[in-house]
Amino acid sequence: MSKNSAKEIHFKISEKAGTVSGLVLLPQGAKCLLVLAHGAGAGMGHKFMQNTATKLAEKGIATLRYQFPYMEKGIKRPDSEAVLTASVRAAVSAAKKHADGLPLFAGGKSMGGRMTSLAAAKEPLDDVRGLIYFGFPLHAAGKPSADRGQHLFDVKLPMLFLQGSRDALADLKLLKPVCDRLGKRVELYIIDGGDHSFHLLKSTGRSDEQALDEVAGKVVSWISSVLR
Repeated sequence: MSKNSAKEIHFKISEKAGTVSGLVLLPQGAKCLLVLAHGAGAGMGHKFMQNTATKLAEKGIATLRYQFPYMEKGIKRPDSEAVLTASVRAAVSAAKKHADGLPLFAGGKSMGGRMTSLAAAKEPLDDVRGLIYFGFPLHAAGKPSADRGQHLFDVKLPMLFLQGSRDALADLKLLKPVCDRLGKRVELYIIDGGDHSFHLLKSTGRSDEQALDEVAGKVVSWISSVLR
């Protein structure tokens, strides 16, 4: 499947926030569609987002990647939490129109995953079956704290945390207890040697592509378990 086979769509967030673009990658025989939000510093076209969508498509998972309004406008500073969470809801609604009846999942990279969880904590996301976080940003780099994870206890959906063992934005000594307290509906999967974007050191003897293969494989098996 070509990386360029994604279909571009546009959908409205609100009168004030405007319209944003998205990319739907819908492989033949897809099992589900994942609404995939980008991180704070790079948009839906970033290499990580492209590669993740492609790997998932190869395994039968469709994706809708989309821009937050600030990224659509070329602004560096992220939108307010209210605008970001409204964008998550609008993206889920847009996904339903393009999913051909497929089960929906939602999540994203770093900030995109966190905003998806905040949106779901405030009010259920329509028809979404579970949330997937590609590097959940539990705290700022060098400032360990679990405060950013408190809203997760208001999320009623199954959740998958994919975290690098070297992630500077999620000290595992803090994240593991949070996941334990969240209970059986939550799984924490560690990419050994990975950083916040699952980049591996050469000393591991593994490539970043192998790490992303591992991530995609875990996403597929977890989704299958949720849909069972």
